[in-house]
Amino acid sequence: MPAPSAPPKAEANAVTDYVAGFITSTKSSDIPKDVAHLGKRSVLDGIGLALAGAASATGAVTQKYVKALGFVSEGGSSVIGTDMVIPARFAAFANGISIHADDYDDTQLAVAKDRVYGLLTHPTAPALPPALAIAERDRRSGQDMMLAYQVGVEVECKVAEAIMPRHYQTGFHSTATCGSIGSAAAASKLLGLDRDATRRALAIGATQAGGLRENFGTMTKPFHAGRAAENGVVAAEIAAAGLTASPNGLEADRGFFRAAGGGYDATAIQGKLGKPWTFHSPGVSIKPHPSGSLTHPGMGAMLNLIRKHDIKPAQVKRVSVGTNSNMPNALIHHQPKNELQAKFSMEFSMAILLLERKGGLQEYTDEVVNRADVQDLISKVSFGVHPEAEAAGFDKMTTIIEVELTNGKVLKTQADFGKGAPTNPMSDDELSDKFRECAAWGGLDKARIEEVLKLVWKIEELKDVNELTRLLRK
Repeated sequence: MPAPSAPPKAEANAVTDYVAGFITSTKSSDIPKDVAHLGKRSVLDGIGLALAGAASATGAVTQKYVKALGFVSEGGSSVIGTDMVIPARFAAFANGISIHADDYDDTQLAVAKDRVYGLLTHPTAPALPPALAIAERDRRSGQDMMLAYQVGVEVECKVAEAIMPRHYQTGFHSTATCGSIGSAAAASKLLGLDRDATRRALAIGATQAGGLRENFGTMTKPFHAGRAAENGVVAAEIAAAGLTASPNGLEADRGFFRAAGGGYDATAIQGKLGKPWTFHSPGVSIKPHPSGSLTHPGMGAMLNLIRKHDIKPAQVKRVSVGTNSNMPNALIHHQPKNELQAKFSMEFSMAILLLERKGGLQEYTDEVVNRADVQDLISKVSFGVHPEAEAAGFDKMTTIIEVELTNGKVLKTQADFGKGAPTNPMSDDELSDKFRECAAWGGLDKARIEEVLKLVWKIEELKDVNELTRLLRK
Protein backbone atom coordinates (compact mmCIF):
# COMPACT_ATOMS: atom_id res chain seq x y z
CA MET A 1 0.00 0.00 0.00
CA PRO A 2 1.46 3.42 -0.93
CA ALA A 3 2.32 5.79 1.89
CA PRO A 4 -0.18 8.64 2.35
CA SER A 5 0.88 11.88 0.74
CA ALA A 6 1.87 14.81 2.91
CA PRO A 7 -0.98 17.25 3.59
CA PRO A 8 -0.92 20.45 1.53
CA LYS A 9 0.64 23.45 3.20
CA ALA A 10 -1.01 26.79 3.73
CA GLU A 11 0.04 29.59 1.42
CA ALA A 12 2.16 32.39 2.86
CA ASN A 13 0.07 35.15 4.48
CA ALA A 14 -3.09 33.12 3.86
CA VAL A 15 -6.25 34.21 5.66
CA THR A 16 -7.19 30.70 6.77
CA ASP A 17 -3.79 30.16 8.35
CA TYR A 18 -3.97 33.55 10.06
CA VAL A 19 -7.42 32.73 11.48
CA ALA A 20 -6.21 29.32 12.66
CA GLY A 21 -3.24 30.96 14.36
CA PHE A 22 -5.55 33.36 16.19
CA ILE A 23 -7.75 30.50 17.37
CA THR A 24 -4.90 28.36 18.67
CA SER A 25 -2.89 31.12 20.32
CA THR A 26 -5.57 33.22 22.04
CA LYS A 27 -5.71 32.88 25.83
CA SER A 28 -8.30 34.03 28.35
CA SER A 29 -5.87 36.69 29.52
CA ASP A 30 -5.90 38.19 26.00
CA ILE A 31 -9.57 39.15 26.32
CA PRO A 32 -10.05 42.71 27.66
CA LYS A 33 -12.33 43.12 30.67
CA ASP A 34 -14.99 45.03 28.75
CA VAL A 35 -15.05 42.37 26.01
CA ALA A 36 -15.30 39.60 28.62
CA HIS A 37 -18.28 41.32 30.24
CA LEU A 38 -20.02 42.01 26.93
CA GLY A 39 -19.57 38.39 25.95
CA LYS A 40 -21.07 37.28 29.26
CA ARG A 41 -24.10 39.49 28.56
CA SER A 42 -24.66 37.80 25.21
CA VAL A 43 -24.25 34.35 26.76
CA LEU A 44 -26.92 35.20 29.34
CA ASP A 45 -29.12 36.44 26.54
CA GLY A 46 -28.51 33.30 24.49
CA ILE A 47 -29.33 30.93 27.33
CA GLY A 48 -32.58 32.74 28.03
CA LEU A 49 -33.50 32.59 24.36
CA ALA A 50 -32.71 28.88 24.23
CA LEU A 51 -35.20 28.35 27.06
CA ALA A 52 -37.87 30.43 25.32
CA GLY A 53 -37.17 28.86 21.92
CA ALA A 54 -37.47 25.35 23.33
CA ALA A 55 -41.10 26.23 24.12
CA SER A 56 -41.80 27.46 20.59
CA ALA A 57 -43.45 25.51 17.77
CA THR A 58 -40.07 25.36 16.06
CA GLY A 59 -38.53 23.94 19.23
CA ALA A 60 -41.22 21.27 19.44
CA VAL A 61 -40.53 20.12 15.88
CA THR A 62 -36.79 20.02 16.58
CA GLN A 63 -37.25 18.00 19.77
CA LYS A 64 -39.52 15.51 17.99
CA TYR A 65 -36.86 15.05 15.33
CA VAL A 66 -33.98 14.64 17.80
CA LYS A 67 -35.94 12.20 19.99
CA ALA A 68 -36.62 10.04 16.95
CA LEU A 69 -32.87 9.57 16.49
CA GLY A 70 -32.98 7.29 19.53
CA PHE A 71 -30.05 8.49 21.60
CA VAL A 72 -29.51 7.18 25.11
CA SER A 73 -29.24 9.94 27.73
CA GLU A 74 -25.75 9.19 28.96
CA GLY A 75 -22.53 11.19 28.84
CA GLY A 76 -23.68 13.81 26.39
CA SER A 77 -24.88 17.39 26.30
CA SER A 78 -28.14 19.03 27.36
CA VAL A 79 -30.89 20.14 25.06
CA ILE A 80 -31.83 23.29 26.96
CA GLY A 81 -35.41 23.40 28.18
CA THR A 82 -35.88 19.62 27.92
CA ASP A 83 -34.80 16.48 29.79
CA MET A 84 -32.69 15.26 26.85
CA VAL A 85 -28.94 14.63 27.09
CA ILE A 86 -27.59 13.68 23.68
CA PRO A 87 -24.37 13.77 21.59
CA ALA A 88 -22.79 17.22 21.48
CA ARG A 89 -23.35 17.85 17.76
CA PHE A 90 -27.09 17.29 18.07
CA ALA A 91 -27.40 19.26 21.30
CA ALA A 92 -25.64 22.15 19.55
CA PHE A 93 -28.07 21.76 16.64
CA ALA A 94 -31.16 21.86 18.87
CA ASN A 95 -29.92 24.70 21.06
CA GLY A 96 -28.86 26.79 18.06
CA ILE A 97 -32.35 26.46 16.65
CA SER A 98 -33.91 27.45 19.97
CA ILE A 99 -31.70 30.52 20.42
CA HIS A 100 -32.77 31.82 17.00
CA ALA A 101 -36.37 30.51 17.06
CA ASP A 102 -37.95 33.75 18.27
CA ASP A 103 -35.58 36.04 16.35
CA TYR A 104 -34.78 37.68 19.66
CA ASP A 105 -31.01 37.02 19.64
CA ASP A 106 -28.05 39.36 19.36
CA THR A 107 -26.83 40.92 16.12
CA GLN A 108 -23.41 41.92 14.83
CA LEU A 109 -23.05 45.50 13.67
CA ALA A 110 -21.34 46.48 10.41
CA VAL A 111 -18.57 48.99 9.79
CA ALA A 112 -18.28 49.63 6.05
CA LYS A 113 -20.78 51.93 4.32
CA ASP A 114 -21.79 49.19 1.86
CA ARG A 115 -22.68 46.76 4.62
CA VAL A 116 -26.24 46.10 5.73
CA TYR A 117 -26.19 47.50 9.26
CA GLY A 118 -27.17 44.97 11.87
CA LEU A 119 -27.47 42.14 9.39
CA LEU A 120 -24.02 40.67 9.10
CA THR A 121 -24.71 37.76 11.44
CA HIS A 122 -26.39 36.75 14.68
CA PRO A 123 -23.17 35.78 16.47
CA THR A 124 -24.31 33.90 19.56
CA ALA A 125 -26.75 31.39 18.03
CA PRO A 126 -24.02 29.56 16.06
CA ALA A 127 -21.08 30.13 18.45
CA LEU A 128 -22.50 29.44 21.93
CA PRO A 129 -24.14 26.01 21.40
CA PRO A 130 -20.99 24.15 20.29
CA ALA A 131 -18.94 25.73 23.08
CA LEU A 132 -21.58 24.91 25.69
CA ALA A 133 -22.23 21.37 24.42
CA ILE A 134 -18.58 20.34 24.27
CA ALA A 135 -17.74 22.03 27.57
CA GLU A 136 -20.60 20.20 29.29
CA ARG A 137 -19.71 16.84 27.78
CA ASP A 138 -16.02 17.17 28.61
CA ARG A 139 -16.66 18.74 32.02
CA ARG A 140 -14.71 21.87 31.20
CA SER A 141 -14.66 25.09 33.20
CA GLY A 142 -16.73 28.18 32.58
CA GLN A 143 -13.55 30.04 31.68
CA ASP A 144 -12.68 27.46 29.01
CA MET A 145 -16.18 27.66 27.58
CA MET A 146 -16.17 31.46 27.49
CA LEU A 147 -12.80 31.56 25.74
CA ALA A 148 -14.06 29.21 23.01
CA TYR A 149 -17.24 31.27 22.67
CA GLN A 150 -15.33 34.55 22.41
CA VAL A 151 -12.99 33.12 19.75
CA GLY A 152 -15.96 31.74 17.81
CA VAL A 153 -17.83 35.04 17.85
CA GLU A 154 -14.74 37.00 16.82
CA VAL A 155 -13.98 34.74 13.85
CA GLU A 156 -17.63 34.61 12.77
CA CYS A 157 -18.01 38.39 12.86
CA LYS A 158 -14.77 39.21 11.07
CA VAL A 159 -15.54 36.66 8.33
CA ALA A 160 -18.97 38.25 7.92
CA GLU A 161 -17.42 41.73 7.76
CA ALA A 162 -14.89 40.64 5.14
CA ILE A 163 -17.09 38.86 2.60
CA MET A 164 -18.49 41.02 -0.19
CA PRO A 165 -22.02 42.39 0.41
CA ARG A 166 -23.30 40.37 -2.55
CA HIS A 167 -23.27 37.37 -0.24
CA TYR A 168 -26.18 38.67 1.83
CA GLN A 169 -27.88 40.82 -0.78
CA THR A 170 -28.40 37.98 -3.25
CA GLY A 171 -29.82 35.55 -0.73
CA PHE A 172 -27.31 33.90 1.60
CA HIS A 173 -28.09 34.03 5.32
CA SER A 174 -24.81 34.95 6.98
CA THR A 175 -25.82 33.48 10.35
CA ALA A 176 -25.92 30.13 8.59
CA THR A 177 -22.78 30.58 6.51
CA CYS A 178 -20.34 32.69 8.52
CA GLY A 179 -21.86 31.10 11.61
CA SER A 180 -20.69 27.68 10.45
CA ILE A 181 -17.12 28.98 10.35
CA GLY A 182 -17.38 30.70 13.74
CA SER A 183 -18.83 27.53 15.21
CA ALA A 184 -15.88 25.53 13.86
CA ALA A 185 -13.55 28.06 15.48
CA ALA A 186 -15.26 27.70 18.88
CA ALA A 187 -15.28 23.91 18.74
CA SER A 188 -11.65 23.74 17.57
CA LYS A 189 -10.55 25.93 20.46
CA LEU A 190 -12.31 23.84 23.08
CA LEU A 191 -11.00 20.59 21.60
CA GLY A 192 -7.45 21.98 21.64
CA LEU A 193 -6.73 21.37 17.94
CA ASP A 194 -3.31 22.38 16.63
CA ARG A 195 -2.90 24.95 13.86
CA ASP A 196 -3.01 22.45 11.00
CA ALA A 197 -6.12 20.68 12.30
CA THR A 198 -7.78 24.04 12.96
CA ARG A 199 -7.14 25.13 9.36
CA ARG A 200 -8.82 21.96 8.21
CA ALA A 201 -11.73 22.45 10.61
CA LEU A 202 -12.28 25.95 9.21
CA ALA A 203 -12.32 24.56 5.68
CA ILE A 204 -14.76 21.82 6.70
CA GLY A 205 -16.97 24.37 8.45
CA ALA A 206 -16.87 26.56 5.34
CA THR A 207 -17.70 23.72 2.97
CA GLN A 208 -20.83 22.93 5.03
CA ALA A 209 -21.93 26.57 5.06
CA GLY A 210 -25.36 27.19 3.55
CA GLY A 211 -28.66 28.91 4.21
CA LEU A 212 -31.00 31.00 2.04
CA ARG A 213 -32.83 34.15 3.09
CA GLU A 214 -35.85 33.05 1.08
CA ASN A 215 -36.68 31.05 4.20
CA PHE A 216 -37.05 34.15 6.41
CA GLY A 217 -40.42 34.03 8.12
CA THR A 218 -40.39 30.22 8.37
CA MET A 219 -38.98 27.66 10.79
CA THR A 220 -36.06 27.11 8.44
CA LYS A 221 -34.48 30.43 9.43
CA PRO A 222 -33.68 29.21 12.97
CA PHE A 223 -32.78 25.84 11.45
CA HIS A 224 -29.93 27.74 9.73
CA ALA A 225 -28.47 28.74 13.09
CA GLY A 226 -28.83 25.23 14.50
CA ARG A 227 -27.17 23.65 11.51
CA ALA A 228 -24.32 26.16 11.70
CA ALA A 229 -23.80 25.26 15.37
CA GLU A 230 -23.81 21.55 14.54
CA ASN A 231 -21.50 22.07 11.55
CA GLY A 232 -18.80 23.45 13.81
CA VAL A 233 -18.83 20.43 16.11
CA VAL A 234 -18.67 18.07 13.14
CA ALA A 235 -15.89 20.11 11.51
CA ALA A 236 -13.67 20.18 14.58
CA GLU A 237 -14.23 16.58 15.62
CA ILE A 238 -13.69 15.10 12.17
CA ALA A 239 -10.63 17.29 11.62
CA ALA A 240 -9.29 15.98 14.93
CA ALA A 241 -9.88 12.45 13.61
CA GLY A 242 -7.65 13.22 10.62
CA LEU A 243 -10.00 14.19 7.79
CA THR A 244 -8.09 16.21 5.20
CA ALA A 245 -9.24 19.51 3.77
CA SER A 246 -7.87 22.55 1.97
CA PRO A 247 -5.50 24.63 4.10
CA ASN A 248 -6.84 27.73 2.32
CA GLY A 249 -10.56 27.04 2.53
CA LEU A 250 -11.56 30.65 3.16
CA GLU A 251 -9.57 32.69 0.64
CA ALA A 252 -8.70 30.26 -2.19
CA ASP A 253 -10.05 30.88 -5.70
CA ARG A 254 -12.61 28.13 -5.16
CA GLY A 255 -12.95 28.80 -1.43
CA PHE A 256 -15.68 30.29 0.72
CA PHE A 257 -15.22 34.00 0.10
CA ARG A 258 -15.16 33.80 -3.70
CA ALA A 259 -17.74 31.05 -4.12
CA ALA A 260 -20.27 32.50 -1.69
CA GLY A 261 -19.61 36.21 -2.08
CA GLY A 262 -17.62 36.88 -5.22
CA GLY A 263 -14.65 37.97 -3.14
CA TYR A 264 -13.70 39.60 0.13
CA ASP A 265 -11.96 42.57 1.69
CA ALA A 266 -8.72 41.23 3.14
CA THR A 267 -8.20 44.40 5.17
CA ALA A 268 -11.37 43.62 7.14
CA ILE A 269 -9.96 40.38 8.53
CA GLN A 270 -6.21 40.05 7.94
CA GLY A 271 -4.50 41.31 11.09
CA LYS A 272 -7.86 42.39 12.57
CA LEU A 273 -8.91 39.49 14.78
CA GLY A 274 -9.05 40.87 18.31
CA LYS A 275 -7.77 44.23 17.02
CA PRO A 276 -10.25 45.40 18.14
CA TRP A 277 -12.56 42.66 19.35
CA THR A 278 -15.97 42.96 17.70
CA PHE A 279 -17.66 43.08 21.12
CA HIS A 280 -15.64 46.26 21.78
CA SER A 281 -16.06 47.90 18.37
CA PRO A 282 -18.32 48.27 16.50
CA GLY A 283 -20.20 46.18 19.01
CA VAL A 284 -23.02 43.66 19.19
CA SER A 285 -26.65 44.67 19.58
CA ILE A 286 -28.99 42.86 21.99
CA LYS A 287 -32.62 42.87 20.92
CA PRO A 288 -35.45 44.45 22.91
CA HIS A 289 -38.12 42.81 20.69
CA PRO A 290 -38.47 39.29 19.21
CA SER A 291 -38.38 40.50 15.61
CA GLY A 292 -35.92 41.24 12.83
CA SER A 293 -33.35 43.78 13.99
CA LEU A 294 -34.24 46.14 11.16
CA THR A 295 -37.62 46.79 12.78
CA HIS A 296 -36.05 48.02 16.02
CA PRO A 297 -35.07 51.63 15.27
CA GLY A 298 -38.58 52.23 13.96
CA MET A 299 -40.17 50.45 16.89
CA GLY A 300 -38.23 52.51 19.41
CA ALA A 301 -39.07 55.75 17.62
CA MET A 302 -42.74 54.80 17.26
CA LEU A 303 -43.07 53.82 20.91
CA ASN A 304 -41.60 57.15 21.99
CA LEU A 305 -44.00 58.97 19.66
CA ILE A 306 -47.00 57.04 20.99
CA ARG A 307 -46.10 57.81 24.59
CA LYS A 308 -45.27 61.46 23.94
CA HIS A 309 -48.58 62.20 22.17
CA ASP A 310 -50.70 59.50 23.83
CA ILE A 311 -51.76 58.18 20.42
CA LYS A 312 -54.80 55.90 20.40
CA PRO A 313 -55.37 53.40 17.56
CA ALA A 314 -58.72 55.01 16.68
CA GLN A 315 -56.93 58.30 16.02
CA VAL A 316 -54.66 56.86 13.31
CA LYS A 317 -55.54 57.47 9.66
CA ARG A 318 -52.26 56.24 8.15
CA VAL A 319 -48.66 55.41 9.05
CA SER A 320 -45.80 55.79 6.58
CA VAL A 321 -42.43 54.15 7.25
CA GLY A 322 -39.41 54.84 5.04
CA THR A 323 -35.95 53.20 5.15
CA ASN A 324 -33.01 52.45 2.89
CA SER A 325 -33.51 49.93 0.08
CA ASN A 326 -31.83 47.05 1.89
CA MET A 327 -34.36 46.99 4.70
CA PRO A 328 -37.47 46.03 2.67
CA ASN A 329 -35.23 43.39 1.12
CA ALA A 330 -35.22 41.65 4.51
CA LEU A 331 -38.58 42.77 5.98
CA ILE A 332 -40.48 40.92 3.27
CA HIS A 333 -43.85 40.18 4.88
CA HIS A 334 -46.28 43.08 4.38
CA GLN A 335 -49.48 41.25 5.34
CA PRO A 336 -48.32 38.64 7.85
CA LYS A 337 -50.58 35.77 8.81
CA ASN A 338 -48.45 34.09 11.46
CA GLU A 339 -45.88 34.97 14.11
CA LEU A 340 -42.85 33.99 12.01
CA GLN A 341 -43.92 36.27 9.17
CA ALA A 342 -44.72 39.04 11.66
CA LYS A 343 -41.10 39.03 12.83
CA PHE A 344 -40.17 40.26 9.33
CA SER A 345 -42.99 42.73 8.97
CA MET A 346 -42.50 46.44 9.61
CA GLU A 347 -46.25 46.85 9.21
CA PHE A 348 -47.10 44.46 12.05
CA SER A 349 -44.37 45.89 14.27
CA MET A 350 -45.85 49.39 13.95
CA ALA A 351 -49.43 48.20 14.37
CA ILE A 352 -48.84 46.16 17.51
CA LEU A 353 -47.12 49.06 19.26
CA LEU A 354 -50.07 51.33 18.48
CA LEU A 355 -52.47 48.73 19.85
CA GLU A 356 -50.57 47.32 22.83
CA ARG A 357 -47.70 49.79 23.47
CA LYS A 358 -45.34 46.82 23.68
CA GLY A 359 -43.91 44.14 21.44
CA GLY A 360 -42.66 41.07 23.29
CA LEU A 361 -43.07 37.30 23.16
CA GLN A 362 -46.76 37.57 24.05
CA GLU A 363 -47.44 39.90 21.13
CA TYR A 364 -45.60 37.93 18.44
CA THR A 365 -47.99 34.97 18.37
CA ASP A 366 -50.27 33.60 15.66
CA GLU A 367 -53.34 34.48 17.70
CA VAL A 368 -52.37 38.14 18.07
CA VAL A 369 -51.20 38.52 14.47
CA ASN A 370 -54.60 37.37 13.17
CA ARG A 371 -56.73 39.52 15.45
CA ALA A 372 -59.16 41.67 13.44
CA ASP A 373 -57.94 44.92 15.01
CA VAL A 374 -54.32 44.04 14.25
CA GLN A 375 -55.01 43.16 10.63
CA ASP A 376 -57.07 46.34 10.23
CA LEU A 377 -54.28 48.54 11.55
CA ILE A 378 -51.67 46.73 9.42
CA SER A 379 -53.64 47.86 6.35
CA LYS A 380 -53.06 51.48 7.38
CA VAL A 381 -49.26 51.11 7.45
CA SER A 382 -47.19 51.63 4.30
CA PHE A 383 -43.51 50.67 4.16
CA GLY A 384 -40.94 51.48 1.49
CA VAL A 385 -37.76 53.30 0.55
CA HIS A 386 -37.22 56.90 1.66
CA PRO A 387 -34.58 58.96 -0.21
CA GLU A 388 -33.19 60.51 3.00
CA ALA A 389 -32.77 57.09 4.59
CA GLU A 390 -31.13 55.76 1.43
CA ALA A 391 -28.69 58.67 1.42
CA ALA A 392 -27.76 57.99 5.06
CA GLY A 393 -26.02 54.76 3.98
CA PHE A 394 -26.46 51.07 4.57
CA ASP A 395 -24.32 51.11 7.71
CA LYS A 396 -27.31 52.68 9.48
CA MET A 397 -30.89 51.51 9.92
CA THR A 398 -32.33 54.98 9.38
CA THR A 399 -36.11 54.79 9.74
CA ILE A 400 -38.37 57.77 9.06
CA ILE A 401 -41.95 57.64 10.32
CA GLU A 402 -45.03 59.80 9.66
CA VAL A 403 -48.29 59.23 11.53
CA GLU A 404 -51.31 61.06 10.14
CA LEU A 405 -54.16 61.37 12.63
CA THR A 406 -57.85 61.54 11.79
CA ASN A 407 -57.88 65.24 12.75
CA GLY A 408 -55.34 65.97 10.01
CA LYS A 409 -52.32 66.39 12.28
CA VAL A 410 -49.12 64.71 11.10
CA LEU A 411 -46.55 63.51 13.64
CA LYS A 412 -43.01 62.74 12.51
CA THR A 413 -40.05 60.93 14.02
CA GLN A 414 -36.95 59.00 12.96
CA ALA A 415 -34.06 56.94 14.32
CA ASP A 416 -30.83 55.40 13.07
CA PHE A 417 -30.43 52.80 15.82
CA GLY A 418 -32.66 50.91 18.20
CA LYS A 419 -32.60 50.19 21.90
CA GLY A 420 -29.98 47.56 22.64
CA ALA A 421 -27.43 48.92 20.17
CA PRO A 422 -24.04 49.93 21.60
CA THR A 423 -25.09 53.57 21.27
CA ASN A 424 -28.18 52.88 23.43
CA PRO A 425 -27.46 49.62 25.28
CA MET A 426 -29.62 47.70 27.69
CA SER A 427 -28.30 47.89 31.23
CA ASP A 428 -27.30 44.68 32.98
CA ASP A 429 -30.52 44.95 34.99
CA GLU A 430 -32.61 45.34 31.83
CA LEU A 431 -30.85 42.36 30.32
CA SER A 432 -31.55 40.31 33.44
CA ASP A 433 -35.22 41.23 33.12
CA LYS A 434 -35.22 40.07 29.50
CA PHE A 435 -33.69 36.79 30.66
CA ARG A 436 -36.43 36.43 33.29
CA GLU A 437 -39.09 36.97 30.60
CA CYS A 438 -37.56 34.36 28.30
CA ALA A 439 -36.84 31.81 31.02
CA ALA A 440 -40.37 32.08 32.43
CA TRP A 441 -41.76 31.71 28.90
CA GLY A 442 -39.68 28.53 28.70
CA GLY A 443 -41.16 27.18 31.94
CA LEU A 444 -38.46 27.81 34.56
CA ASP A 445 -39.72 28.70 38.01
CA LYS A 446 -38.64 31.92 39.71
CA ALA A 447 -36.18 30.30 42.10
CA ARG A 448 -34.33 28.49 39.34
CA ILE A 449 -34.32 31.61 37.16
CA GLU A 450 -32.54 33.54 39.88
CA GLU A 451 -30.08 30.69 40.45
CA VAL A 452 -29.20 30.61 36.75
CA LEU A 453 -28.78 34.38 36.69
CA LYS A 454 -26.37 34.23 39.61
CA LEU A 455 -24.27 31.51 37.95
CA VAL A 456 -24.06 33.15 34.52
CA TRP A 457 -22.98 36.50 35.89
CA LYS A 458 -19.97 34.70 37.42
CA ILE A 459 -19.62 31.99 34.76
CA GLU A 460 -15.86 32.38 34.51
CA GLU A 461 -15.61 31.09 38.09
CA LEU A 462 -17.39 27.78 37.40
CA LYS A 463 -15.10 24.76 37.72
CA ASP A 464 -17.52 22.64 35.69
CA VAL A 465 -20.09 23.95 33.20
CA ASN A 466 -22.43 21.19 34.39
CA GLU A 467 -23.13 23.38 37.43
CA LEU A 468 -25.05 25.58 35.01
CA THR A 469 -26.44 23.17 32.43
CA ARG A 470 -28.12 20.95 35.02
CA LEU A 471 -30.34 23.92 35.88
CA LEU A 472 -31.33 24.38 32.23
CA ARG A 473 -32.93 20.93 31.92
CA LYS A 474 -36.49 20.13 32.85
